[in-house]
Amino acid sequence: MIETQLQPKHWIMLGILLIAIVIASIHPLEYVPYLLHQIGTLLMLGLLFLCFYKIGLSFASFALYIGFLLIHIVGAHYLYSYVPYSDWTQALFGFNLDQTMGWSRNMYDRLVHFAYGLFLYPLFLRLFQVWLPSLKPLTLYVLVIQFVMATSLFYEWIEWLIAIGLSPEEAENYNGQQGDIWDAHKDMLLATLGTIITGTICLCKTAKPKA
Repeated sequence: MIETQLQPKHWIMLGILLIAIVIASIHPLEYVPYLLHQIGTLLMLGLLFLCFYKIGLSFASFALYIGFLLIHIVGAHYLYSYVPYSDWTQALFGFNLDQTMGWSRNMYDRLVHFAYGLFLYPLFLRLFQVWLPSLKPLTLYVLVIQFVMATSLFYEWIEWLIAIGLSPEEAENYNGQQGDIWDAHKDMLLATLGTIITGTICLCKTAKPKA
């Protein structure tokens, strides 16, 4: 169901987001990169409200969008490259995730890019449904995938332009490349794969005959 007015459930999600921002703002690893990332959070939050009031969103779309921002906020606090998820898995489940998977770098930034496609597909689909209402579901599916690919590329350009204006240390902290020359390519691929997964699920639901 498409909604255009905030309900208690929406305010609960926004309250959780606000609490996360406050907690993440307490002693982040580096303030300059953290603030740069949180500017992105505020811009994305503004986009969410604009879409919600202008075209309406389902609660699932709204909640998934907030979920993506929560993942991003955690990454911003730890500069993405230093999120101690392996320490968390060790404490909670008794194994080190990096060692178990054979990873030599911190993979949290990969999760965020994957979540971008996985969680934001419903909102992007809604945008195209409003802009191009006559298109068939399969065409919309392809357009959203292309949109995520294009915006992922644009984000990498913006990240690069910001990084070249910082000191080498600040640029590395902000960029989170961790010495991987193919970092941007892998990030864009994961965002695309996330979109394909959610998009395929949504497309299959659309194709089901109504009882």
